[in-house]
Amino acid sequence: MAYTYKQEFIRFMVNNGVLKFGQFTLKSGRLAPYFINTGNYKTGKQLAKLGEYYAACIRENGLEAETLVGPAYKGIPLSVATAIALYHDYEVEMNYCFDRKEVKDHGEGGLFVGKQLVDGEKVIIIEDVMTSGKALREILPKLEAAAKVQVVGMIISVDRKEKALNSDLSAVAEAKKEFGIDVYSVVTMDDIIEAIEEGVIEGKEHLPAMYEYRNVYGAK
Repeated sequence: MAYTYKQEFIRFMVNNGVLKFGQFTLKSGRLAPYFINTGNYKTGKQLAKLGEYYAACIRENGLEAETLVGPAYKGIPLSVATAIALYHDYEVEMNYCFDRKEVKDHGEGGLFVGKQLVDGEKVIIIEDVMTSGKALREILPKLEAAAKVQVVGMIISVDRKEKALNSDLSAVAEAKKEFGIDVYSVVTMDDIIEAIEEGVIEGKEHLPAMYEYRNVYGAK
């Protein structure tokens, strides 16, 4: 069976113990039937594949930019892996950079490592997941301090598509409303449910709980 890159990514998460099903208490206090632990990515092989999935997402959505920005710390290896995959798979050469936690006041100095940003530069922010928009709130002021760049989008691995604790909007929708930035995900919760339904991954016994969770917490 030929899988789409989204289906391959879901299988990849399951096979690497990143996507699990059962009963999990989230930081929000919600009892969820699935859990995503990106901390289980730890090998070069995994990172190489992650870059391929992020690159495919960028290409599928037609995003064009000069530079990938990886917010410290999780975004750093992801931005590098994505830049490599874009060149290897699509012959697209793209810069990358990432922020320091503190401004360096010696040597070359500056707040960013890698490509030094300039006014008018188009950038894509690369992150693992989005829960509250904290990463955007932290990186945007740093970008604005460095140069007047244009953020053409943000890429994350999974969009849970569930409403926030104090809003009916999802974290992705909140990012669009608050910052005017489009957030694209490799896959969504709906894609995961569909993958179970179609037998791409096992777990049909978890579907009732997945449906119920989506009905209760799914964002409008």
